[in-house]
Amino acid sequence: MNKTLMTDFYELTMAQTYFNLHEENKVAYFDIFFRSNPFNGGYAISGGLDAIIDYVLNFKFDDEDIEYLRSCGCFSEEFLSYLKDLKFTGDIYAVEDGTVIFKDEPVITVKAKIIEAQILETALLAAFNHGTLVTTASKRITNAAGNIPVMEFGARRARGIDSAIDASKYAYIGGCAGTSNTIAAKMYGIPALGTMAHSLVCDNTDEYQAFLDYAKSNPNNCTFLVDTYDTLKSGVPNAIKVANDYLTPNGYKFKGIRIDSGDLAYLSKKARKMLDEAGYKDTKICLSNGLNEETIKSLLDQGACIDSIGCGDNIAASLERVGGVYKLVAVEQNGKIVPKIKVSNDQIKTITPGAKKLYRFYDKESGYALGDLICLKQEQIPLDQYTLICPTEEWKTSTITNYNVVDLRKRIFKKGKLVYALPTVRERKKYCEEQFKTIYPEIKRAHNPHEYYVDLSEKLLHLKKKMINNAIKTHKK
Repeated sequence: MNKTLMTDFYELTMAQTYFNLHEENKVAYFDIFFRSNPFNGGYAISGGLDAIIDYVLNFKFDDEDIEYLRSCGCFSEEFLSYLKDLKFTGDIYAVEDGTVIFKDEPVITVKAKIIEAQILETALLAAFNHGTLVTTASKRITNAAGNIPVMEFGARRARGIDSAIDASKYAYIGGCAGTSNTIAAKMYGIPALGTMAHSLVCDNTDEYQAFLDYAKSNPNNCTFLVDTYDTLKSGVPNAIKVANDYLTPNGYKFKGIRIDSGDLAYLSKKARKMLDEAGYKDTKICLSNGLNEETIKSLLDQGACIDSIGCGDNIAASLERVGGVYKLVAVEQNGKIVPKIKVSNDQIKTITPGAKKLYRFYDKESGYALGDLICLKQEQIPLDQYTLICPTEEWKTSTITNYNVVDLRKRIFKKGKLVYALPTVRERKKYCEEQFKTIYPEIKRAHNPHEYYVDLSEKLLHLKKKMINNAIKTHKK
């Protein structure tokens, strides 16, 4: 489906302004970054690149688009004619999906003719913000769960059908073991997982009979939801009785129970004891009910018996936000890159100017990431020693040696052509796991995480300070 009009209307009115000024061929650089790590955490996990690629590949104003814009009465025929022939001809650099990223980093850069770059803004931000939010939420929850598999159950909580499908994909990349969302499982090769709902029990009114009917229909996949009436007095005993009466005599395995309400720590421990005493020590216990990383940690601290977790709301429908923004940082004039800056009274909204690169230093011995460096595009990084400088408190420095340095961003589009081979969903999941292992545990803490080094090169820091001072002086005049 052509989604080129997935852009804010002001992008088009600004584009017409550039067109009327005969600036349609001016090359501009726009950065995507976010100003604070989501969930008050120490990191984020990048997502949404696949959706960005799809949007750019299908970027074209068709006849229906042009007719709609004509009906708005805001655009000249000359501009509409220009849009009709418009294609993306620029370059895009981006970190790969599943990369651990941090605030203020230029994780995506668009270099293109200014009208092309301007119109892309809304769609690229929507894709990045959603993909990154879900992948980050998934990683935080699966990290809290440790070796306990987390099933993503969030389709019914997501913000629409397409959002639900994407959320299942990004949740899997972020570490979930599988999804209840069948179409996402089919589309992306994700394990399809699930148990049962309370409605089957309520419809029958006889809990034992409901469990028995389910067992006969699903003998090889029996996980009973045991909290419809009374978990310990009714649910678990009836599940055990069905196992004794039907599953075991017929050679089937009593796979598990799920508890979705009540004091999960207490109930899971009591249920485990009941299952063990009945001879079902291999039967698994799944816990669900709005779990997040804090409640998971609390359950584990209380000694809850958990073999798997079902999580939906706090992955697919989190109320948190990434807040990615898309800012002009440079233009090309007379063959030179001219940096641009936005200065604000709110320091967090003052951007870092210029065409840039993003590097990550890794310790050669441990493999851990030592810090990230944002530098000017033309700068070369020495391979023997480097001093990282805090951009806000310059007296804070860290000199590192014995490192490997990696350019974090890949070229995705070159002169409008896709030059990046998008990995499969499973490959992105594996890549995310590998990248996450390189981050120190202190940075991954749920509360009060250690701040990861994201510093500016000396040249870039000098440029930013100089441009801020010039902008202030100009404004005071």
